[in-house]
Amino acid sequence: MLNEALTGTSTAMSRLLEQHQAELSLVETGRVRHVGHGVALVDGLPGVQALELVEFDGGLFGLAFNLDPEQVGVILLDASERISAGGRVRRTGRVADVPVGNELLGRIVNALGQPLDEGGDLTAMQRWPIEREAPAILDRAPVNQPLQTGIKVIDATIPIGRGQRQLIVGDRQTGKTAIALATILNQRDRDVICIYCAIGQRGDAVARVIETLRSQQVMSQTVVVVAGAEQPPGLQYITPYAATSMAEYFMEQGRDVLIVYDDLTHHALAYRELSLLLRRPPGREAYPGDIFYIHSRLLERSTRLAKGGSLTALPIIEIEAENLAAYIATNLISITDGQIYLSPELFHKGLLPAVDVGKSVSRVGGKAQLPAYRLVAGALKLYYAQFEELEMFARFGTRLDQITRATLERGKRVREILKQHEREALSPCEQIAVLLAVSEGLFDALPLDQIAVAEQTVRNMAISELTELGRRIQQGQALKAEDRAAVLTLARQALEAGGTDGNRAGP
Repeated sequence: MLNEALTGTSTAMSRLLEQHQAELSLVETGRVRHVGHGVALVDGLPGVQALELVEFDGGLFGLAFNLDPEQVGVILLDASERISAGGRVRRTGRVADVPVGNELLGRIVNALGQPLDEGGDLTAMQRWPIEREAPAILDRAPVNQPLQTGIKVIDATIPIGRGQRQLIVGDRQTGKTAIALATILNQRDRDVICIYCAIGQRGDAVARVIETLRSQQVMSQTVVVVAGAEQPPGLQYITPYAATSMAEYFMEQGRDVLIVYDDLTHHALAYRELSLLLRRPPGREAYPGDIFYIHSRLLERSTRLAKGGSLTALPIIEIEAENLAAYIATNLISITDGQIYLSPELFHKGLLPAVDVGKSVSRVGGKAQLPAYRLVAGALKLYYAQFEELEMFARFGTRLDQITRATLERGKRVREILKQHEREALSPCEQIAVLLAVSEGLFDALPLDQIAVAEQTVRNMAISELTELGRRIQQGQALKAEDRAAVLTLARQALEAGGTDGNRAGP
């Protein structure tokens, strides 16, 4: 009887356990040993994996970073003031991820996908990990389609292709963000999704960018991912990876995407801070040894897919005293497919955008450039390079012959033509008409202070009279000899009209 009773009790217990099995689970927990600025040292969690999310008391999150035998180093994704030593921490069993989908368009979020605007909660159905493998070589396609920036000096001499990684580099306050922002604005009505990723930026600077995107009606096709300067360094560190996952979702849907990292200098500083706090061995300039790897694995995710869709990256970095040989700068120059260098000297002279054509290069975009630009790109770069050398030589007061003086005068006009307003986007037809005219010397007889008015006149006439030619340029057709002649004839007519029927252009 006793055995039967025990057997019945055991059976009942087994059934009860089976009924509640789904509700029963073991959670691996640990204790916080030490809390520092942006990091915590945790005892326990023997089964935690690298880059796994862990949860502290109060619903605060961190990322398992150092997996030492005695303890786990965690980078905090929330304010360290809200975490105290002795508190509990538990594994979540998942890596850091973000929501992806069309619901993100027009929204402002942080690296965890939490809304920072007043648009309400996100209802995205999918979440992707922030760290994903870059596409394999066989899954990639050649970069052969242009991404127009609307900026003359870039589209003509330093072109960018869809799927390219083009670095924007320069000293502080030289217009780096303005170049990237102008590129985003030029994608309006072009079916290109834009991601603006702000890392370590001041709140007022990010607010100005967002206001510009809204006022120019581009916000509806843009996602803004923000980790401000006041945010924990851990959040700043994961932000570009989270933004790239959001962009990759659209790329894998066959869409063309443009992502701006503003800027990776702050990203490198945040990673150095975290590494030093976690006692990782410092290397050059106290950066950890894998500083190159964290940026290479980020930027390798930008490409053009063979099955359709592309991700174009415009990383921004800041240097000091025009030092292009700085550690982070040389790392990123070697990773990317070219750089746009902004000169503080040109900026202080008012030559905006302050792009130094001689130090800027595009290693891929020339193959993606619209064929019509070949009429002007080669001659333009040659004239400008000759002009810069001669201008420096002429400062010594040497007597110059007539040919040299003519080259100097034309170079000055090319430099004037390359000026452009910060938010002024030019169509390819306008750019080619103006650049072809200056390359052929049609502006040589004009005083420098009249160049801007004459340029506007040529542009206005190109818009009104070269509609069919502009359509063929956009379709990627090469211009014939008669097309070139038609553009030059139109430019001469505009200049003969006096160049007074347009508004003054240029800064």
